[in-house]
Amino acid sequence: MRIGFYTKLAWTGIQKNRKLYLPYLLTCAGMVSMHYIISFLSDGENLQGIAGAGTIQGMMQLGSYIIALFAAFFLLYTNSFLIRRRQKEFGLYNILGMSKWNIGLVLIWETLITAALSMSTGLIIGAAFSKVAELGLVNIMKGDVSYRLSLSRSGITITLPIFGAIFILILLRSLWQLGKTNAIALLHSENTGEKPPKGNWIIGLLGAVVLAAAYWIAATIQDPLSALLWFFAAAGMVILATYMLFQTGSVLLCRILQRNKRYYYKANHFVSISSMAYRMKRNGAGLASICILLTMVLVMISATSCMYFGTEDALMTRYPRAISVDVYSNSVEDADFQPVRNFVAQVTADHGAVPENIVDYRMATINGMLVGNELETDYRKLQTDSANVYGNMRIVHFVPLEDYNHMAGEHKTLAVNEVLVYAFRDPYTEDTFAIRSGSSFRVKEQLSDFPVTGDAASNIVSSMFVVVPDFAHALEPMMDTRDANGNMMLEIHWRYAFDLNVDDKAQVKIYRDLYDRAPFKEDENLQHLRAFYFESRSVNRDDFYGTFGGLFFLGLMLSIVFLFAAVLIIYYKQISEGYEDQGRFEIMQKVGMAKRDIRRSINSQMLTVFFLPLVFAGLHLVFAFPMIRKLLMLFNMVNVHLFIITTLICFAMFSIFYALVYKLTSNVYYHIVSGARER
Repeated sequence: MRIGFYTKLAWTGIQKNRKLYLPYLLTCAGMVSMHYIISFLSDGENLQGIAGAGTIQGMMQLGSYIIALFAAFFLLYTNSFLIRRRQKEFGLYNILGMSKWNIGLVLIWETLITAALSMSTGLIIGAAFSKVAELGLVNIMKGDVSYRLSLSRSGITITLPIFGAIFILILLRSLWQLGKTNAIALLHSENTGEKPPKGNWIIGLLGAVVLAAAYWIAATIQDPLSALLWFFAAAGMVILATYMLFQTGSVLLCRILQRNKRYYYKANHFVSISSMAYRMKRNGAGLASICILLTMVLVMISATSCMYFGTEDALMTRYPRAISVDVYSNSVEDADFQPVRNFVAQVTADHGAVPENIVDYRMATINGMLVGNELETDYRKLQTDSANVYGNMRIVHFVPLEDYNHMAGEHKTLAVNEVLVYAFRDPYTEDTFAIRSGSSFRVKEQLSDFPVTGDAASNIVSSMFVVVPDFAHALEPMMDTRDANGNMMLEIHWRYAFDLNVDDKAQVKIYRDLYDRAPFKEDENLQHLRAFYFESRSVNRDDFYGTFGGLFFLGLMLSIVFLFAAVLIIYYKQISEGYEDQGRFEIMQKVGMAKRDIRRSINSQMLTVFFLPLVFAGLHLVFAFPMIRKLLMLFNMVNVHLFIITTLICFAMFSIFYALVYKLTSNVYYHIVSGARER
């Protein structure tokens, strides 16, 4: 046979099965276009001048890897629907004299045509919308818009080989499936139903236990570091448990409904439940996949949208004051910081600004592990007790009582062995506080408020502020504590932070002037000030908007990809089940079943299981909420109300979207099983 014959046969097969191939081609093209757009943004020259561009482009590059990996698994998964539907056709070819080699050539040409159409269309769509995506990203990042059009050569050279390799894998898998079957099996593949699967109570119970354990981990996480360490383990447990529960639970659900005679022996329930009972194994896996994809979308879009719309909150948490100065000292003894105060006052006055809401106090910081009411600072013991070291790690800041009273406008008093404690993030409820092998104090009062430093807010480890009556006496047991490299673990410094009554541009100028003109860097009279560090909220605002905006944009792009996948799984699920049920409904119509009864039966079947993925996705999101909230703290997001609002809005929007998909796909199913669309 000539090559043109196989090409024509392949093209004819695609055209005749356009209901199956058109959504598949559109999804392939969508995946290609998304990958090109993300690759384009990861190497976009127009982003170079925007603050945080390096971070954003790194995120985009990571996103391109995620899309490529997901596309490989998903397109292999969905192609199996096409092959399953085409098996009867291939069996007929085999009966008419075509060998498996000849049918394999048809598959090769079909794959080549599919790859050429989807990759060319995807690149054209990607090139057309890449500038729109770039403008959207730049706008989200609060950058300057450039309307210069460009084409990413690297995006093309990366996208084409990746998806070329994916289509080769799809072809090899299709040829392998063809090779392991015979002509009779292919010819009767559509009529080969599944035996009614048995509900395995052990697997179902194990799935419930695994899911409960994952929920318990997510709900009991106490600190951001533990949430970061356990997140992927908990996510893996939820995915495994979801598949186990959907595959066994759906079977058990059908059995329960069949045993309920009042429910089962009705026209709109009998056909739907009996049909579902014969394909629950495959149906359960599809529903579980939809549930996992919806959960991923909801978690990703709710978290990233919360971060983006809460950028100012995060900025204020990380930088509580407009400008802060940290000066590190070599000695616990009182140092004269008045020259620094005078210098700051002079520079701000030169710019017509006045420092406000001043925070001014000394502080000594040390890392350790909190064991009950004791702080363990021995580095060797911190290493050996690795089981609890992460969750119990604390950064403890010791503050003199006189500095606290002056700063807070209080007149509190403490005995020699008494302290005031303010716990940031993780609560401290003990009545005493001690440094192991050192001083021990009675906690006189738990402070309800304290001017938390920005570095404490940005650190993944929880912090404690301990106000002591005698600064030198409290620090004495820790003065010789050193880490593995022999460096002192105790950092003694002075914090001076303030707000300004001028706009952002003026604040940036003041910050740069402070940094450039700081006289105490070379002042011989201030040699005890061994290091200094400046921070400015205005200087870092662009970086925050760039980072959070980039994450929000990437979350949107990946959500679109995952929604493509979920919709296609739902569509093919309805198509395959529609053709399987077509014969049953045809018989029922011959014995008097009206089209109205068909519609009722379809609604009964879909409403029985169709919305389970959305319900379970919502349940997963509820139990994941505490863990995600802790993870957001790593990005200085502490606005719980904003996270709740964004999560509820996202879930409501996706519920509406899911209902629309239900309406569209139920119409497709109805058209197949009834032979005509209901008017």
